[in-house]
Amino acid sequence: MLALAISCRSSEIPKSAASAASAPPDEGAALLAKIDLPAARQFAAWLTVFNAEDRAGLLAYHEKSFPYQVASRDVANIDRELRLSGHTGGFLVKKAEQSTATQFTVLLREHDSEQFARVSMEVDAAEPHRITRFEIGPIPTPPEFRAVRLSEGDAIAALRAEIAESVAADRFSGAVLVAKNGSPIFAQAYGLADREHKVPNEIETRFRIGSMNKMITAVAVMQLVQAGKVRLDDTLEKVLPDYPNKQLASQVTLHHLLTHTGGTGDIFGPEFDAHREELRTIQDYVTLYGARDLRFEPGSKWEYSNYGFMLLGAVIEKLTGQSYYDWVSEHVFKPAGMTSTSSPPEDQVLPGRSIPYTRPNRSSPWGSAADGLPYRGTSAGGGDSTVGDLLRFANAIVNHKLLDAEHTALLTTGKVEVRGGPQKYAYGFSERMIDGVRCFGHNGGAPGMNGQLIICDSGYTVAALANLDPPAAERLLMFVARRLPENSGRP
Repeated sequence: MLALAISCRSSEIPKSAASAASAPPDEGAALLAKIDLPAARQFAAWLTVFNAEDRAGLLAYHEKSFPYQVASRDVANIDRELRLSGHTGGFLVKKAEQSTATQFTVLLREHDSEQFARVSMEVDAAEPHRITRFEIGPIPTPPEFRAVRLSEGDAIAALRAEIAESVAADRFSGAVLVAKNGSPIFAQAYGLADREHKVPNEIETRFRIGSMNKMITAVAVMQLVQAGKVRLDDTLEKVLPDYPNKQLASQVTLHHLLTHTGGTGDIFGPEFDAHREELRTIQDYVTLYGARDLRFEPGSKWEYSNYGFMLLGAVIEKLTGQSYYDWVSEHVFKPAGMTSTSSPPEDQVLPGRSIPYTRPNRSSPWGSAADGLPYRGTSAGGGDSTVGDLLRFANAIVNHKLLDAEHTALLTTGKVEVRGGPQKYAYGFSERMIDGVRCFGHNGGAPGMNGQLIICDSGYTVAALANLDPPAAERLLMFVARRLPENSGRP
């Protein structure tokens, strides 16, 4: 069966306004044409239908080339491939690493960003050379393909040009901020906050931040750890003795929840869809999902868990006696100076908040995603903010306004290898090397929203937010992060 390992929540997965099939030919097409071997031919056939974002073509290809029954009914994998095609704009072939009659390994670059991936394919030796193994996953940019780091001025100029191209192609609408040693050196908004009424985005426009809110939740938990109110190795049962699933509560620790290693699963899916309008508090989510079993033994592997961070919100409420929203407002937003960040219910009219826009594929028009949003943001994600407030949050982290130096380091230092991405997960933050520079932060994305914040040891901080599907903001953030100098010349 097809093993599509690439993570669709990984940073730098962009969306194209034009089909990759219409892009000018590149050197990869010539490379594939020269490799007249069965495995390479199978890969080339797959790439053609993938890049065209052709559902019928992918279904036909699966049915013909994969040796499992009723392949054409494997809608989950087909749909994942289509989403990946839309997010990446298709792939460009950059280098063949291995090529034999039955094996082919190739390096790819996304058409609309500089994110690289590796595909490994194996086929039967006999005709019709059906595929026996197919794996695809993101990889760090190989050194030979890395962007050249520029002077600060040239990097910002390159960013301006890249944003202009993205806006013209209607694949970015939002705001981008670059700061040097805590002070903005570039901050600009683009596109429309409200397409119907032609309201432009501004630098103070509030955008939904999705899973970026996990950073805020993690800071709040670590504040309680620093205050001695709870330990990272405390089990959920110790804090929430009435939790419905006793077996889960007795095994899962705060460390597990903060690192997505608890096996607690997601919140989105059929159950969420059926109860979306009823889920109004964190306790509502615990009531709905609290009897659910573990997906795996806690600590045995990494698997992104929105429900795990929902449980951290419940922990905060239990330990403080306050709602999650009141606690983070008083203990995170206020000391950081974040005056434009909150999680208001979606049915409230909030001046200055952008409308989220989504589309099912690259050829479709953008439409409002508001009807599919949760009632309000939670400890797992959601809420809204501005790029300015994200910089204030970053500065508060770096300057130890929220946590002391020891707990800040504990918060932001990677602990677990992330499946499907070149990074490690810390506590509500991910840590990664970007072409030789250590950075930490988090992304967030859902239909109609995308954002990312990175805080780099070079002294540069970059925040980007968009009211379009992922990864409209992330690809621009990574573009400039790869070009800024390795050192800001901080005092």
